[in-house]
Amino acid sequence: MTTAATKSKAADEGGGVFDRELEDLPQELRWREWMGRIEAVLFASASPIGRDDLVRVVGQGASVEMLIEDIQAELTGRPYELAQVAGKWMFRTRTQFADAIKAAADLGEQSLAFTEMEMGVLCAIAYHQPIDRAGLKGIFGKEVSRDLLARLRFKDLIASGPRAPRPGAPHTFVTTETFLATFDLQTLRDLPELELADGNADEATRTKLV
Repeated sequence: MTTAATKSKAADEGGGVFDRELEDLPQELRWREWMGRIEAVLFASASPIGRDDLVRVVGQGASVEMLIEDIQAELTGRPYELAQVAGKWMFRTRTQFADAIKAAADLGEQSLAFTEMEMGVLCAIAYHQPIDRAGLKGIFGKEVSRDLLARLRFKDLIASGPRAPRPGAPHTFVTTETFLATFDLQTLRDLPELELADGNADEATRTKLV
């Protein structure tokens, strides 16, 4: 029985065979198909996708990194790009088109609206993580409300970190991959220098959101 017949028989029997290798295709078409699969997976996801997930849709031994590079090369000059965020990949529009997107639908402000206090707490967590509520109180001189922290959690910008080494071992807070993607950071090392953040963090961050 040929490979194609085997796949057809398995599909008919409900086996759900997914052909990663595409051995029936010439090498060039096989590469194009793998590129298309990676694009489709990334396009369908609202969050960054890691290498471990992408490698499942291409043949064994195929270089995900080289496929990504070829896709990125084809997107040169397009208003969107394939970017690496937090060690993963995602499609995003180029920053130069932010004003056009806002003019058309005002999508940015609707999805990323923060109060001054929310932005302050988010910055404090980003720079001092993992940090618990007592640590935040030490920075702001007052309790940070659970409702505010819940709103940041709801936006998937913060999550629970390790227990703090304090009596009672309270939960700490850390930032998430969504935080990195939202502020166009690959890692936390890309955060602005702290001395700049002290005076201008809020304004700088808002600028990125526009």
